Amino acid sequence: MTLIKSISGIRGTIGGTNGQNLTPLDIVGFAASFCLLLRRKTGKEHLNLVIGRDARISGEMISPLVSGTLLSLGCDVIDAGLSTTPTVEIAVVISGADGGIIITASHNPKQWNALKLLNGDGEFISEQEGRELIELAEQNEFMFSEASKLGKYSSVDTFISQHIDRIIALPLVDVKAIKKAGFRVVIDCVNSTGGIALPPLLKALGVQQVIELYCQPDGQFPHNPEPLPESLTELSLTVKKNNAHLGFAVDPDVDRLAIVCENGDMFGEEYTLVAVADFILKKNKGNTVSNLSSSKALKEITEKNGGQYHASAVGEVNVCEMMKQTNAVIGGEGNGGVIYPPLHYGRDALAGIALFLTHLAHSGKSCSALRATYPSYFISKNKIELPGEIDLDVIFDKISSKYSKNPQITIDGLKIFFDSDWVHLRRSNTEAIIRIYSESDMQAKAENMAKKIIDDIRELIKDDGE
Repeated sequence: MTLIKSISGIRGTIGGTNGQNLTPLDIVGFAASFCLLLRRKTGKEHLNLVIGRDARISGEMISPLVSGTLLSLGCDVIDAGLSTTPTVEIAVVISGADGGIIITASHNPKQWNALKLLNGDGEFISEQEGRELIELAEQNEFMFSEASKLGKYSSVDTFISQHIDRIIALPLVDVKAIKKAGFRVVIDCVNSTGGIALPPLLKALGVQQVIELYCQPDGQFPHNPEPLPESLTELSLTVKKNNAHLGFAVDPDVDRLAIVCENGDMFGEEYTLVAVADFILKKNKGNTVSNLSSSKALKEITEKNGGQYHASAVGEVNVCEMMKQTNAVIGGEGNGGVIYPPLHYGRDALAGIALFLTHLAHSGKSCSALRATYPSYFISKNKIELPGEIDLDVIFDKISSKYSKNPQITIDGLKIFFDSDWVHLRRSNTEAIIRIYSESDMQAKAENMAKKIIDDIRELIKDDGE
């Protein structure tokens, strides 16, 4: 079982021993530390915070622990209840709150849960703030409020509808075109909060028919909750069986979007962002950002439309920071995460759906025909486990030296370019592994590049151990 304290929050498996698993004591300590961090950053003694959760089964236990801790420190709590990550991000802004906590382990299995932490802009806290938070949690020194100074609790059940209203109001979302197209759509919401957000969104967009799979928000995930191709076979079959125009799948907290074409083929998680970006760039020329492990297809689409592409370190907060620096009109991550600044700086599957359906309606093409207009690249995702005492800096330096004649980027691990292909090596913040992603125009080439680097690393580890 596992407890992971990182710069973005705390996550772990439920039950077991505090400090080793995600237990009530860990939840209380981290929530209290977040309150202290926000007081330090805002200069305010009295804080207003928004909380919300996905539908995983441990959320009912964790949510009152979080709200009770905040109340005991004199914070006012606005509880969004069952919600999505992007909805809570927007709710912080709507409420004028000082920050927020989202109770979700995103795509992790149901035994996991986590606290994701937001600043007053409804964005994830920075890397430096994350480090400060961990220090505060380790100090474990809290002064709780007396009875007369406890915070006030309120609940709001309209944030999802307000989120949808803001999406519908976006100038580039064309409800008339979507309605005219008469789309028939299948959705898989993995029995989490997508089930209470996607149906009203699609209705507001004018979608003709919605066929629902796993939209009961009871946290009983029917398959791996990460929206990968191997998890979406039932969605694919249902799309074909019902002659639907396409299918959408989201993860439990609805910040990642996967698309299935009318023929049952996967649109490709890397291409959710590519397609939405192509639509945005045709309407509003500008720059784009994705992380170093995302497909180069976005770079090609951006440059084709007259913009500049920029690559950030992996992590949503890093993507958003670079988007602001480069004034990007669209950005995100290749795992199906779309970040559209006119709405907010956060991955948002609901916004992705609205923009993609507008793009599809305007194109007049089938979903598979639209996918065929984009370059086809293949990413191979691998990892290698490491012995306990390996110096990763030495390993990375030696790999870099071996391929010194190849262009390289070192802002986040090591990315090496081989003509038009690339391999990206990153150390994990949470496990003793190196993640190795590679991309080429053929799946076999991508896999062979990754295998070659893995063999290089194993040889270096062997030499280091002798």
